[in-house]
Amino acid sequence: MIKIIDLFAGIGGIRRGFEQASRKPVKCVFTSEWDKYAAETYKANYPGEEVHGDITLIDEHNVPDHDILLAGFPCQPFSQAGLKKGFDDTRGTLFFDIERILLAKKPKAFLLENVKRLKTHDGGRTLDIIIKHLKAAGYENVQYEVLRARDFGLPQNRERILIVGFLDENVKFEFPKPSGVPTRVGDILENNPDEKYTISDRLWEGHQRRKKENKIKGKGFGFGIVDENSEYTNTISARYYKDGSEILISQKNKNPRKLTPREAARLQGFPDTFKIVASDNQAYKQFGNSVPVNVMEAVAAEMLKSMAEAEKNKKTKKLQITE
Repeated sequence: MIKIIDLFAGIGGIRRGFEQASRKPVKCVFTSEWDKYAAETYKANYPGEEVHGDITLIDEHNVPDHDILLAGFPCQPFSQAGLKKGFDDTRGTLFFDIERILLAKKPKAFLLENVKRLKTHDGGRTLDIIIKHLKAAGYENVQYEVLRARDFGLPQNRERILIVGFLDENVKFEFPKPSGVPTRVGDILENNPDEKYTISDRLWEGHQRRKKENKIKGKGFGFGIVDENSEYTNTISARYYKDGSEILISQKNKNPRKLTPREAARLQGFPDTFKIVASDNQAYKQFGNSVPVNVMEAVAAEMLKSMAEAEKNKKTKKLQITE
């Protein structure tokens, strides 16, 4: 059995990827999520499990022992970056809470997820400090990579940085290569979406006006519109409930429409068995904040495979020594 903890859990996207990738049973021994609506969705899909609140208020020694730490933590600047070399570099940021748990519990591995811009945030200093602190915590074997959802079978141009680390320096991990599976927006669309998802004349007029104005000012092109034959959509954001402008679906003889919550779920790789218990606005926010499950599954599969191979090699060496 593999024991995991799920920090900044949202609705459990990283965990789901691990569960789908593992051949062994996966047991989540601790979950933390401060948003009450996300926690409700999490509990609806993992009934009977406790979802703890704000991780900053939880003593790291009260977190159960575990094999793998999972966390999709928010990106924050480090005000003391470059000024101090010790633990205080990260104090006051949410990465600090991951760090103190790693130091106290020493899991075999971790998987951290963040926005692509973490790679260049503060001229690269933020990521540099994170990596240095992970290594100082005992995880010299640490790697990071930016992966795209559309490279792993999801029709969405979502790029996220993944940071993977292992206590065992003999683990030989490589990030997964693109699956080569073609993507098509039509594969995630519902057949008969409710008319309420069609945007109003006023909103559509505003979108088109802003797009023209932005184009003249060289500020980009505003809304993103796709149809069933498009390869992929723009990245869905937590603000999608505002007006849905980053992803609009074209319709014949009528205004385009927003994604439905179920389509947003599919766009992130959640199966139709996943229960959506929140309002539309909260559901959009939850899926926009979540992770592409297919990407997590691919990374988890490589992590588990490389860890198993390292363990096998260790046992083989022990047998050779005893012989």
